[in-house]
Amino acid sequence: MAADRNVREVWADHKVRLEAGIVPAVPAPVVAQASRSPSQVQLRRFGVVALTEPMAHAAGQLLGRARSADVVDAVVVQVAAGLRADVVTGDRGDITCLVEAAGVSCRVIDV
Repeated sequence: MAADRNVREVWADHKVRLEAGIVPAVPAPVVAQASRSPSQVQLRRFGVVALTEPMAHAAGQLLGRARSADVVDAVVVQVAAGLRADVVTGDRGDITCLVEAAGVSCRVIDV
């Protein structure tokens, strides 16, 4: 969401990661949640990770363990865990709860 709002810090971090050979990724449900018009092109600059059936089941199980309801956040954590990636978010509380419930080590970066 911050990328779509063109937050400078997000794009500075994006550039640093690309220069380090790290390709930032965004789960497809995040794109669906954020895409409201064809003029929103910023998310297209990230690699999009498809939501597979096993990932959907894993995200649902994670929601149960975390006693949470935000499917998109759960998918974000599942993708990050699978890629051993950081999570860049404006929703630290919910993401941290899901990371803890997943029992994974993901750095949560605030925007």
